Amino acid sequence: MKAIKTLLSYIGRYKCLVFLSIILGLVSSLTALLVPIAFGQAIDAIVVTVTDDNAALLASNHLQGLVKYVVIALGWVAITALMQWLMGIINNKITFEITKDIRADVFRKLQRVSIGYLDKNPTGELVSRMIADIDTLSEGLLLGFTQGFTGLITIVGTIYYMWTMSHVVTIVVVCATPLSIVLANFVATRTHNMFVKQSAIRAKQTALINEMLENQKTVRNFGYEDVAIDRFEELNNELAGCSLKALFYSSTVNPGTRFVNAIVYALVALVGAGRVLGGHITIGSLTALLNYATQYTKPFNDVSSVITELQNALSCAQKVFSVLEQDDEADNELSANAEDINDTSVTNRKADDFKVIDGNVEVRNVSFAYSKDKPLIENFNIKVKAGQTVAIVGPTGCGKTTLINLLMRFYDVDEGTILIDGTDIASLYRQNVRDNLGMVLQDTWIKTGTVLENICVGRSDAGREEAILAAKNAHAHSFIKRLPGGYDTLLGESGVELSVGQRQLLCIARVMLALPPVLILDEATSNIDTRTEIKIQKAFHTLMDGRTTFIVAHRLSTIMDADIIIAMKDGHIVEQGSHEELMEKGGFYSELFNAQFA
Repeated sequence: MKAIKTLLSYIGRYKCLVFLSIILGLVSSLTALLVPIAFGQAIDAIVVTVTDDNAALLASNHLQGLVKYVVIALGWVAITALMQWLMGIINNKITFEITKDIRADVFRKLQRVSIGYLDKNPTGELVSRMIADIDTLSEGLLLGFTQGFTGLITIVGTIYYMWTMSHVVTIVVVCATPLSIVLANFVATRTHNMFVKQSAIRAKQTALINEMLENQKTVRNFGYEDVAIDRFEELNNELAGCSLKALFYSSTVNPGTRFVNAIVYALVALVGAGRVLGGHITIGSLTALLNYATQYTKPFNDVSSVITELQNALSCAQKVFSVLEQDDEADNELSANAEDINDTSVTNRKADDFKVIDGNVEVRNVSFAYSKDKPLIENFNIKVKAGQTVAIVGPTGCGKTTLINLLMRFYDVDEGTILIDGTDIASLYRQNVRDNLGMVLQDTWIKTGTVLENICVGRSDAGREEAILAAKNAHAHSFIKRLPGGYDTLLGESGVELSVGQRQLLCIARVMLALPPVLILDEATSNIDTRTEIKIQKAFHTLMDGRTTFIVAHRLSTIMDADIIIAMKDGHIVEQGSHEELMEKGGFYSELFNAQFA
């Protein structure tokens, strides 16, 4: 019901078109109902008693009557066809506008949900919801608009016209109706669960395909092809079995309704023939009643098909709308931590124009866990002065990248406070925080567009010369010049035309162009050759001059000049100091460093 209510809210945006579609459906249904009457009158016009004396006159008069009613019938047919054509155009317009709106809203929602939600849901499954599930929803909507309303009008209209002709025949037809209702209910109750399961398996299959294609080189390197095929076959067989069951039940609609139709038609023929022999109705009326019997039962067939498709569509709609039901990443709410602080050194303020002036960063008593039953960072404290370079080292899974996620407010702390220039970041808009922090990740992102557009991602107002200067500072200018179109070279999906190192240089050029007050480098040079890395380190030294910088690194040789080195283990700081100080201690950091150069 929640999915239906949400769907109705989208339909409500096009109420004028829906109203026009209803009017056209009403007119087309009513004109279609007038056709049997005209044909019945045409038959009555030629069913006369003919004698030798009046044969020629009657033949002439009734032939004219026949032609007249046939022309009227053809006129109703033409009007019906025109109304249905116009209704089809409008229904397509409504359907595809609604699906366009839903798809746009889902994409916008995915830009606003928390990073945690995206981390928990496979990319392939979200893609499946946006593409396959919305396409299925659109097919169900189109069928519903096309056949649902007109079918109901036809049922009501046929009962009315049949009642005006013969009460007895109408009662017989209505008494046979429960057969169709029972059949429709039988199909609906058994197909919904199958379609829900089918949609879930299809999403898993899409996620697997996406995963295997994105990592095809690794798959082939480790000879994982057969395992991947087996996993796909398992899901494919499961999907085929589920789809077969869903289609088996839904396919009973057509033969079942045809059987009901045949029973109704036979009953109308038998009862109607008796009424003709009794002189209660004419042969033309019987013909009209037989036509109405066919028209009356056909909508039940259509409605049953609509129900089947709508079950499938609504199962997909539930998955799509579940994305829309997710809360946006809270952007303007003070956290409980921010409100509870009674420290004059902390400024709680919401500001659209917040700018880092000095770059002092302090982490006070911070605790955080992705899962509440698995603590990760506990009682974490660091204090970084403006302009200092802080290196964070430690084994995999110790919380290095998690700390960066907290600084960027991709996640909010469970306890404690993170301060920038004395301001609790929990009291600021997330985008204000991120505008002041520039980040270069190990995983590069290149969007479809030119090289210049990729460099200007963080500063769309930057000029061409500024972008070229940033590329030179990032040592990307030389390889960009060698590209076919230079800075105007169009890069495809994920920048596959470039090497991994070249993609990373472009990402570094973005930061060079944006010049943020605080820098975060998460394995920023991990994919670059040693010679270029030395040049990049020099460029970074220039960029970091006067800027507070956080560096996450596994290559400890790259962070020896850091002002503060924080050695982390199991979410705690185990050592803190300069390279020389930590080496003299001969503790955890010293072990890490010596292990790399042993």
